[in-house]
Amino acid sequence: MKIIPKKFHSVAAVNVVLALLTIGMQSAVAGGASAQALSFTCAGCHGTDGSSLGPSSPHIAGVGKDYFIDAMKMYQTEERNSTIMGRIARAYSDEQIEAMANFFSEQELRVPMQKFDAKKAALGAKLHDRYCEKCHEDGGTVADDGGTLAGQWIPYLEFSMADFQNGSREMTKKMKKKVKKMLNKEGDTSVDALIHFYASQK
Repeated sequence: MKIIPKKFHSVAAVNVVLALLTIGMQSAVAGGASAQALSFTCAGCHGTDGSSLGPSSPHIAGVGKDYFIDAMKMYQTEERNSTIMGRIARAYSDEQIEAMANFFSEQELRVPMQKFDAKKAALGAKLHDRYCEKCHEDGGTVADDGGTLAGQWIPYLEFSMADFQNGSREMTKKMKKKVKKMLNKEGDTSVDALIHFYASQK
């Protein structure tokens, strides 16, 4: 039996997941599949109804329709960086993406328990009110143009903010201005505090 070197395990796992998703996707998009059938291709990473069970994948249940559509379009054109989403998104038509957007927007988000730092979360609540509430209303629970922040996994939020800050993912002008102002005034730890605040929300 051939032994696969340890360093290749993660690459092999990603390729297996991608292959399974591709097979499911090809089945779902054939012959005018329903919105729910199309959504099944997302279940491996985002859960069957959009409530993610994995810390690196975001919840998309209850996501705003426009936000979902815009994200998929950006994955298709590689305007938004990704591991496998760019390849997956290109398989869908505009009509199928809209159908999935409608499906996920109607799903109820079920947020699992996760550990967070209460002291950081308390500071993050104040920072959210000061810098983020205008676009991410009700503590980040409103899922419109900005997507859902409340209840997201800590690792996903950390990866996302790192991408924004290193330029891998483009911020909107408004977000860029707010983040810059917050970092200048509150320091680098402010991002971590915000992340723990969102993780504490249900």
